[in-house]
Amino acid sequence: MKILDRYIAKTLLFYTLGVMVIWAGVYALFNFINEVDLIGRQDYTLLSAIIYVVADLPSVIYAHSSVIILLGCLLGLGHLATTAQLIVVRSGGISIMKIAQKVVIAALLFMLITILLGEFVAPVTTKYAELYRSKALGRNISTASQQGFWLKDGNAIINVKKNFDGSVFKKITLMRLNKEHQLDAVMYSDKAVFDGNQLNFEKTTRHQLKQTGKFTDIQSKDYQQYNAKVSFNQSLINNLKKEPQMLSMIALYKHISFLSSNNLTSEDFATELYKRTSKPVTLVAMLMLSMLFIFGSLRDATLGKKIFLGMVVSLLFELSSRIGGVVSLRFNYDPFFGAFAPALVVLMIAFFLLRKKSLEI
Repeated sequence: MKILDRYIAKTLLFYTLGVMVIWAGVYALFNFINEVDLIGRQDYTLLSAIIYVVADLPSVIYAHSSVIILLGCLLGLGHLATTAQLIVVRSGGISIMKIAQKVVIAALLFMLITILLGEFVAPVTTKYAELYRSKALGRNISTASQQGFWLKDGNAIINVKKNFDGSVFKKITLMRLNKEHQLDAVMYSDKAVFDGNQLNFEKTTRHQLKQTGKFTDIQSKDYQQYNAKVSFNQSLINNLKKEPQMLSMIALYKHISFLSSNNLTSEDFATELYKRTSKPVTLVAMLMLSMLFIFGSLRDATLGKKIFLGMVVSLLFELSSRIGGVVSLRFNYDPFFGAFAPALVVLMIAFFLLRKKSLEI
């Protein structure tokens, strides 16, 4: 049995790697074509463009990992079906459900590898690719992050007009609220330095508001140095400008926790997190659904049909995953339900039909 497990896993791995190489190669070709116009500017050479495209490939593979694994497994099963190896396996007393179990385990193993690649390797290589490209083109990287932001931190509301590399802020305003959520004090400074734990203001003007009857008394005081403790860290500042798709699952979880603790909306980030965590469930559902066609007529199962079937199922997977997130945001319902409910429904239906077919044959 272990020999059969290894053989099936090896066959599926061979075809999955083949699909991955072709898929990544197509994306690399189009990305390289986009970089051709930049070759010759500053120090950006042909080699620089190739390094940039190659360094960005791990993120491409991770983003399309489900489709790649699905196509690879379907092509591998198609090969086993067209060469009558599935018939030999089933004649040895191994049921369709057992074969499906082995395929699912192999697919989940491949998915685990791509998740590790995407969560730990892809962020590093993508960041390196962007820094390398910017440096070769002679662009000042700090100017790319000079966009301001609003941030709520407990009873404080912070507004930054310009953000330099997440550590130096220009034209910063800090507003503190009292227990009744009314404005208590306002601090303004032309410059503040963030050290990871607190904001260090330079030449700050603090306006303290005090209610005296029907009137509000404002007392102003100037400081050469003023420090304000904050609960967020450097990673949150670095992630402020990033889209949810650019964050790792750990960063997404921390970002969602911070936003939720400050009663801020986090649906975009939650939708992306649940979409990623539901990938294995959706992959298993699509695989089991596809195997209904493969085991439906082994004699007529040609490799061309497997390729076509794989393309159709892959497109359905991509479409359903995108629509699910958009619909959950549009109609404002639980993103967890939007990510997992369709996959679980398809999984139960496919399992029931596959088990029924296994008992019939």
